[in-house]
This record gives sequence, C-alpha cells and structure tokens, in this order.
Amino acid sequence: MRMSITSNIKVSLPKIDNVKEFKKFVEERSQTADKSLAGTLMSMLTTMKFDGSRTMHEHVIEMINIAERLKSLKMKVDKSFLGCSLCEESRSLRESCKETWKW
Repeated sequence: MRMSITSNIKVSLPKIDNVKEFKKFVEERSQTADKSLAGTLMSMLTTMKFDGSRTMHEHVIEMINIAERLKSLKMKVDKSFLGCSLCEESRSLRESCKETWKW
C-alpha cells in the first residue's frame, strides 16, 4: 500500500504492515482532519458578512455551499439559521444605507 502513496505523504506515515491497522490509522487521522475542517467551516459561516464586493446572490450561494459541506461532515445547519443570519445582515446593510444616504 505504501507504494501507491506519494512520497511527500509517505514520510509522515508509520511503517505498518497489517492492512487493518493501516486502515485504522488513516481513519483516526481523517476524523481529526474532519473536526478541524468542520470548525473552520463553522467559523467561516458564522463570521461571513456581505460586503458588497459581489452580488447578494453569490453571497447566499456561498453560505449554502458551506452549509452543504458541513452537512457532508454530518453537521446539520438549519435553514432558519441561514435565514436569520441573512436577515440580520440585510438589517445592518439597510442601517448602513440609511446613514450613508440620510434616509
């Protein structure tokens, strides 16, 4: 199995001759990576703000894509969370426009 792995990854793997042990090792490492990725995605989702550098449609699509990636990691993001987040953003955007344009 080590022959099919690229050399830059091979150096970080322990020498395991048993396939079951190797599979267990890889599964444990991937769970750690999944937890780290989930944390990163949750952070991105909860801190992202619409800044006007792209359309609102693109912003919403990015939020949905992050939620789907979390779903693939077995973390459910409720639609109401996305909706509330977008409503809060649009409220602050509206307030910003009021200040800028003196509505």
